[in-house]
Amino acid sequence: MYLDFDIRDDVIEKAEQAEQDCRKIFDHHEQISLYWSSRILNAFQKHNVSSADFIEITGYGYDDAGRDKLEKIYADVFSCEDALVRVQIMSGTHAIYLALSGILHHGDTMISISGAPYDTLCSVIGISGDSRNSLIANGIRYEQIDLIDDDFDIPAICERLKRNDVKLVEIQRSRGYSSRKSLSVAKIENVIREIRKVNRDVIIMVDNCYGEFTEKREPSEVGADIIVGSMMKNPGGGIAVTGGYCAGKKELIHDIAERLTAPMIGKDLGANMNQLMSLYKGLFLAPSAVCSSMKTMIFAARLLQLCGITSIDPMYDEERTDIVQTIDFETEANQVNFCVGMQHASPVDSFVTPVPGEMPGYPHEEIMAAGTFTTGSTIELSADGPVTPPYTVYMQGGLTWDYGKLGIINAVNEFLKDE
Repeated sequence: MYLDFDIRDDVIEKAEQAEQDCRKIFDHHEQISLYWSSRILNAFQKHNVSSADFIEITGYGYDDAGRDKLEKIYADVFSCEDALVRVQIMSGTHAIYLALSGILHHGDTMISISGAPYDTLCSVIGISGDSRNSLIANGIRYEQIDLIDDDFDIPAICERLKRNDVKLVEIQRSRGYSSRKSLSVAKIENVIREIRKVNRDVIIMVDNCYGEFTEKREPSEVGADIIVGSMMKNPGGGIAVTGGYCAGKKELIHDIAERLTAPMIGKDLGANMNQLMSLYKGLFLAPSAVCSSMKTMIFAARLLQLCGITSIDPMYDEERTDIVQTIDFETEANQVNFCVGMQHASPVDSFVTPVPGEMPGYPHEEIMAAGTFTTGSTIELSADGPVTPPYTVYMQGGLTWDYGKLGIINAVNEFLKDE
């Protein structure tokens, strides 16, 4: 089956070994997929989803029963009071900015307790860049407490929160563009428990991007007041072509919805752009897509290891709590070459050769390989990274296990061609 792709015999042998080594780990993630599929199917049935819920509502979007029902389903799936699920939310960064700017006001203080945020959020907050619309530029104070050995610095967090002048605590579940590991729901649960011992009122928000449906619990089930994410990642299932969500306490969703639309209008406004079917279907398929992505990344880690590339994280047999796999290539040439191999292994734009370039919101040049059906979708097999030492590639996605496996084998084969 590899003849059409001119795969080297040694790569085929290593791929077969890698798959064999990963089978027991695959079983674990297939059980998680079954669990979430059951919960989502139950929510669809509970709310009596029908074909009438997929119709297009134009103009202002008043009285959109299908949109409102989808938001109730999201609230149920994530065990929240309410949710905002909209195509008008354009990315994970947009969802986070929307939540923060809807909740925080001039004079409020927010603290990131998972260290430095993702690159695009640095300009959103105002840590970098000179936007007049950043949080800091609008009078919101920002503080940061770094992780220690990939876990929360609970003594420092609790000591800071005793002063009772912090409005919001922010946690980034995934690693973002950093060398730290992603944070498990168990670690998030533990830090929330300790926070509540010293401050019962502070709002706890979790950036849930890349983490949905990778474990059997979500942060909203262990005390997070609000979680946010993107439909072009896990919950879109590779079907949704745009959109984002916020889910949590009803009063917080109210404030965030008013920031999205206008005061006293909130969730009542917003045409669905004829995208409701893709949002429903994306959520329905999300557990399977996430499982395929996890299996693809586990397989990739093992295959790269067998091929002698060992600067990878996590290793194939380590616990995973997001869909991201990192590889340090140490040189710009190797980083770019791997991304070229990934692009050439893609179903869309496989003939394109990616080169480093500037990207809006990022402080460094980026190399991005994303031959995806939805532009920029990271639940589809893709790889990217800042072109700066240690020249790390952040790889994620895989709509199906079969396509994911083929993509990884082709990418590795392409990367190793000159050896």
